[in-house]
Amino acid sequence: MSAVPTGVVNVGADLFADAVEAQATSVTRVDWRPPMPRTEADLAAVAADPLRRDANNRALAAMLGVTAQLVDVVPAAEALGLAPGQFLHAGPPITWDRASGPLRGALMGGAALEGLVDDPEDAAALFESGNGVSLEPCHHHATVGPMAGVVTSSMWMFVLEDPATGRRTHCSLNEGLGKVLRYGAYSPDVLVRLRWMRDVLGPLLQRAVRTVRDGAGPVDVTGIVTQMLQMGDEAHNRNRAGTLMLLRDLSPAMVTSGLDAADVAESLRFIGGNDHFFLNLAMPACKLALDAARDIDGSTMVVAMARNGTDFGIQVAGTGDEWFTGPAQVADGLYLGDYGPDDANPDIGDSAITETAGIGGFAMATAPAIVRLVGGSVPDALATTRRMHEITLGENPRWTVPVLEFQGVPSGIDVTRVCRTGILPQINTGMAGRVAGVGQVGAGLVNPPAEIFPMALARLAERARARA
Repeated sequence: MSAVPTGVVNVGADLFADAVEAQATSVTRVDWRPPMPRTEADLAAVAADPLRRDANNRALAAMLGVTAQLVDVVPAAEALGLAPGQFLHAGPPITWDRASGPLRGALMGGAALEGLVDDPEDAAALFESGNGVSLEPCHHHATVGPMAGVVTSSMWMFVLEDPATGRRTHCSLNEGLGKVLRYGAYSPDVLVRLRWMRDVLGPLLQRAVRTVRDGAGPVDVTGIVTQMLQMGDEAHNRNRAGTLMLLRDLSPAMVTSGLDAADVAESLRFIGGNDHFFLNLAMPACKLALDAARDIDGSTMVVAMARNGTDFGIQVAGTGDEWFTGPAQVADGLYLGDYGPDDANPDIGDSAITETAGIGGFAMATAPAIVRLVGGSVPDALATTRRMHEITLGENPRWTVPVLEFQGVPSGIDVTRVCRTGILPQINTGMAGRVAGVGQVGAGLVNPPAEIFPMALARLAERARARA
């Protein structure tokens, strides 16, 4: 007589499993989904590519092998060669006529900061005409920018370097939250803060960073990320521990800089009171790591996810600098004050580089308190990190999750796994007001548009077939 089964395995929809469990029978649930529509042939072509396995191993190893050090703070004119009138922005390429409200607001404020106009409102006509101004993505200049990501020539930039290769990446200084330029605000108080950052904070940080670099050695940004993940941060929307560790490393050199004591005190207050200050170091650290994996033929690993407030774009290791874009989505989350969904602009910013590297929304299990900012629950945060392992090539042994028995964060988003499972990368994000000048209206959770992954898969399949 055959044994009677004591449990049931349910694959896919939960309706059957719920009914069986109601009869007091144990059920093992398997979260299976069919591949994304019309991807079967491309998935087969890429799976048969003899370069894929080794290429992905190389891409993941290259990313995980990078160490990011803070080696300097300099104006964008020096670091990137930007002239007045040259503007960088977050996300894939875009023109003024398609730019979202917060991106337009940040560009208008940036034009006033550079003295191209006296009143930010007058800058709209300048960008409409295109005379003497240009727009390019930060990513095209080894740079990342949070939210609108606007960089102008006089803004001070963090400079990060991988000591093994000498490669560098850059990011502007963090203004804080609320009515700030990166959220599209350009009121007089926003410009006053930016001028203070240009005239006081930037030069002070430069002196402190160089003093530390030439003394004990550069600040180890990758090492700080390692520690902050053990201390309740996820390095995208929660950076409290990271900011305080950075302040610990730099404050002695700031105090002994010889600069005006009142300016030093105000700078210490500003950084200490801005929990997001370290975000602008975590982002270029992630870009530095991911740039090491670029241009590996046959690799299906995503090396950039970025949004400009209109489009969401990804780049893949095996497809060069090509962007695969779709419409940016509005985040689902919590709103400030009386703001609601109708006030929010679609997702914007280069800060999804953190998720691309395996932290941020991918590491929400390290920062369960993040749900109080972006919504959801603590079990949701844990489940998100577990789910992201299903679409990644491996994990990062340096960046680990204590509550998951120090498992490495999910690392190396794989286009084929996204298309095969239908699971989209999870991003936690701030929300900018859709109208220029408003600033921040909330924070929440968002996914890329699903169609961009089949687009990337099709290009990978085209290359694989050409090699066959």
